Amino acid sequence: MRMVDLIEKKRDGEEMTTEEINFIIEGYTKDEIPDYQVSALAMAIFFKDMTERERADLTMAIVNSGDTIDLSAIEGVKVDKHSTGGVGDTTTLVLAPLVAALDIPVAKMSGRGLGHTGGTIDKLEAIAGFHVEIDKEEFVRLVNKDKIAVIGQSGNLTPADKKLYALRDVTATVNSIPLIASSIMSKKIAAGSDAIVLDVKTGAGAFMKTVDDAKELAHAMVSIGNNVGRKTMAVISDMSQPLGFAIGNALEVKEAIDTLQGKGPKDLEELCLALGSQMVFLANKASSLEEAEELLREVIQNGKALEKFKAFIANQGGDPTVVDHPEKLPQAAYLIEVPASEDGVVTEIIADEIGTAAMLLGAGRATKESEIDLAVGLMLNKKIGDKVKAGDSLVTIHSNRDNVDDVLAIIYENIRIGSHVEPPVLVYGIVTE
Repeated sequence: MRMVDLIEKKRDGEEMTTEEINFIIEGYTKDEIPDYQVSALAMAIFFKDMTERERADLTMAIVNSGDTIDLSAIEGVKVDKHSTGGVGDTTTLVLAPLVAALDIPVAKMSGRGLGHTGGTIDKLEAIAGFHVEIDKEEFVRLVNKDKIAVIGQSGNLTPADKKLYALRDVTATVNSIPLIASSIMSKKIAAGSDAIVLDVKTGAGAFMKTVDDAKELAHAMVSIGNNVGRKTMAVISDMSQPLGFAIGNALEVKEAIDTLQGKGPKDLEELCLALGSQMVFLANKASSLEEAEELLREVIQNGKALEKFKAFIANQGGDPTVVDHPEKLPQAAYLIEVPASEDGVVTEIIADEIGTAAMLLGAGRATKESEIDLAVGLMLNKKIGDKVKAGDSLVTIHSNRDNVDDVLAIIYENIRIGSHVEPPVLVYGIVTE
């Protein structure tokens, strides 16, 4: 096989065989095929697309480029959840104990965040003593015992994806549905779960800016999952404004605790119930999404979800008393209110820009080397559709520096007040095939 012939084949819109796709990914991973040829192929895929079979084959070739996690020693149907990212996205912290409270194993592999706030691991490390450095045997034991554990990502999962992503980033081919879908799904499949639930975001704070693009990506990923033997479903959800009220690591842990107590923000609770229902359904613990949602509401009301969160924290070295005493979480030195300058209705909260404001405080990483300040962040006091009077607090800034003029400027520029707005839709649809 010659790489130039395969580039030409895809350039002309023809379908590649499984063997050809395996040849490309294997050769590229081993540095036998140069960047410039893979760049040309990526551009050909960008313009000519791939069939469902090609997408599934590409995904599995990337999975097979490195290690895979074997979760067969864990009893039950293992269901994983993936979000395409957003601002104030606290769903994993709520979903993991919520679903585990129904005896469904949640064996979660998570990373650190680069961007607005930390990743799931950074957020959990806001709890004193909590750690994810546990070996494979302990990980399996904890999931079998309490149905929940979180571990850091393994070093050699999907090395082909790391190389491909870096290349796409500098060749203007990031925005290709088959390349995005295979990148995301390869990591989830390599992580060993039996079933996968996807939260595909759309709006200003999301990678996919329009609902149609988000639906196309969701269908692509669900198709890949189902084609390679992983039961897969997706929710299309709004990220035109931040999810919930909290943007920041310790602040989001506190919000997750509130939500597990049934006292959290309505949008966060609604999305967690939508995603959790799919996880429960795919784990064969309910015969419909409606029944699954009822079961989830029950474990919030009877306190089992909160107890599961405590057990999870204690199992991984954390202090479970933070659940009843969230004041033990890291606290910022300064709380600064951001008053509305006029009467009206909040018409817009531009999610990614508000996320940038939180990052400037230290809640996220601008580069991989950046240090995160777990205490800082933003608490929204108003959401789109809320009435405000001049002087009402729009946001509370949690900061460890007293001068936050740079953060204030971004907030004022990106929270708009007008006379009328239609309340945003949170869930645009569910994709099952």
